[in-house]
Amino acid sequence: MSNQTSTWISEWKPEDETFWNATGKFVARRNLIWSIVAEHVGFSVWLIWSIVATKLPQAGFHYTTDQLFQLVAIPGLIGSLMRFPYTFAVTTFGGRNWTIFSATVLFIPTLGLAYFVSHPETPFWLMLLVASTAGLGGGNFASSMANISFFYPDRMKGWALGLNAAGGNIGVSSVQLLTPILMSVGLINLYQASPVAGVYLQNAGLMWVLPLVVAVFGAVFFMNNLTSAKSSFKDQLAIVGRKHTWIMSLIYVGTFGSFIGYSAAFPLLIKTQFPAVTIAIAFLGPLVGSLSRPLGGLLADKVGGAIVTFWNFIAMAAATIGVLYFVGIKDFTGFLVMFLILFVTTGVGNGSTYRMIPSIFREENLRKAQGAGEAGRALALKTASIESGAALGFIGAIGACGGYLIPSGFGQSIALTGGPQLALEIYLAFYAICLALTWWFYMRRSTETSGASGLAGARV
Repeated sequence: MSNQTSTWISEWKPEDETFWNATGKFVARRNLIWSIVAEHVGFSVWLIWSIVATKLPQAGFHYTTDQLFQLVAIPGLIGSLMRFPYTFAVTTFGGRNWTIFSATVLFIPTLGLAYFVSHPETPFWLMLLVASTAGLGGGNFASSMANISFFYPDRMKGWALGLNAAGGNIGVSSVQLLTPILMSVGLINLYQASPVAGVYLQNAGLMWVLPLVVAVFGAVFFMNNLTSAKSSFKDQLAIVGRKHTWIMSLIYVGTFGSFIGYSAAFPLLIKTQFPAVTIAIAFLGPLVGSLSRPLGGLLADKVGGAIVTFWNFIAMAAATIGVLYFVGIKDFTGFLVMFLILFVTTGVGNGSTYRMIPSIFREENLRKAQGAGEAGRALALKTASIESGAALGFIGAIGACGGYLIPSGFGQSIALTGGPQLALEIYLAFYAICLALTWWFYMRRSTETSGASGLAGARV
């Protein structure tokens, strides 16, 4: 490999075992580590408002319950939209370069939050605008996953992408665990004290300044760009015309959309439905969801992503029914247990569905290259690598819409009916749709399925 320690690496052949064992895996691992660091902080910033919104009334902000849910939801919407340009940025500017940029811009939402939460007179529309900038953190996932997919051989993508995603996802748990603690002390209080003694909301933003500095430093000095990952926007845009891009996008709304949506809404849902319970326990949900994501990728590597995803949706539906029952009878213990199980299933589903994507594009391109010889096969694999990287980001962008839809749905359900049951019933129906899509396109043994998705001949 040429210039393995330089900013740009011009020769990268992860499918070549000699190359991989000699130098490839070490470079890939280094980039993965710092990608995880940057993505972790990105997720943390993205979900800051899931905790901050629960404390605004205590700090003197007079917003309605529905408005509080909107503050939680809007970063999810902006984050999903940002994932579209972030997806294509890696192949345009380079993975290292974009990681530096995407981490640096996160100073905007963190410092903006620190300032405006210190002013209870801030109108709702302005606070909504401030909260929306946290969505910049949600874009990081798309570029990070697309970047890491280029570094690893196909046989290891499930595990590598699972680790990368889990490291980022745990940022949700970190922010929900640490923020309540740091908001109770004035150690980094640089602005006027909160109007209610003991609540320093500005710390929720300031606490991420140092981690952001570390993430930027690591990206500058320890990450690389791959010339083999360079591609035109037109070449990548081809994925929009592939039906499997849209099918997997819907399925990913069911898995990752559920994870990020429930993570954002969980603290406020606990506060509104079980006022006597501390929201400090909310971090457990995204924690177990994050830790179970690599398991989903590993299982998919072993037995196939479609099989894991299919059975996982059945488990998600069962857990949702359990949540519906216990929130209805106001049993917090049962509610918490069922919701934690639901979070685990979102993590497993995240890992298994993401493992399916590279396999689907690989098998599709290899099918088209049949009879074209070794040169045709090599071109098909290169095209599959480019397309799957773009698809990972694009599908991730669609899936992230759940970060807006779920909290917003809970807010509207509570406003209309007084409880979250209506929203949960709608989510349950959507899981049934995802289950049917998984079976129809990736579980059936038909001519179309075996040709398009490679299920009959490969572990999709």
